[in-house]
Amino acid sequence: MGFMRTANPTLNDKTFSTFERYEAQAQDMTIQGTVNKTALLLLGVVLGAAWTWHLFAQGNPAVMAWMLGGLVGGLVLCLVTCFKMSWAPVTSFPYALCEGLFLGGLSAVFEARYPGIVPQAVGLTFGTLFCLLVAYKTGVIRATQKFKTGVMAATGAICLIYLVSMVLRLFGSGVPYIHEAGWIGIGFSIFVVVIAALNLILDFDFIEHGVKSGAPKYMEWYASFGLLVTLVWLYIEILRLLAKLRSRD
Repeated sequence: MGFMRTANPTLNDKTFSTFERYEAQAQDMTIQGTVNKTALLLLGVVLGAAWTWHLFAQGNPAVMAWMLGGLVGGLVLCLVTCFKMSWAPVTSFPYALCEGLFLGGLSAVFEARYPGIVPQAVGLTFGTLFCLLVAYKTGVIRATQKFKTGVMAATGAICLIYLVSMVLRLFGSGVPYIHEAGWIGIGFSIFVVVIAALNLILDFDFIEHGVKSGAPKYMEWYASFGLLVTLVWLYIEILRLLAKLRSRD
């Protein structure tokens, strides 16, 4: 059924079409919306991390249970969100809390062994984020198809190596050298940190294309979730690299 026509110039077909267009735009993904949601997710990580860090500082043995729960819960929520993107508004913040629970305990362990390592890792993580964002916005690094293919291939190779290493550890073995503090292990960690950092460029490109294509509003949560996954990975790898370097002192 068409809208009723009227002689009033403020109440005609164009009025409704304009409203519908503005309403549609309000439901589109935006850069500011993605930034806001990313900040909220980072807050969730901090809250979760503060809890397990506190438990570790008190010597509470329950810290391991909280860390394991965060690790498993984060993995489950990550898989759910990846396969059901429209659920991101519901699953993203619990994922951030779970990651925080795991990272807080992990960071406390590293900090106890290597004092000062956590502030260094946090600073390097966000410093890398800022530098790559500037490089992306200024066009120094462009997410070309070859770039995307190369980064994705390298990321897949790293995941495969880690998977093989986990399986071998179940049988009392492991991939030699890469987890050690020798130069091969340090070189491997540097390579992984670089690839993790370059994944940020893919995240920026995903967000930019989502906004330009008018992606639905829930994609702000999904894009923020994806960016958080990369930042968590980057932080852990930087933490491992710094630990290897510190153990050589």
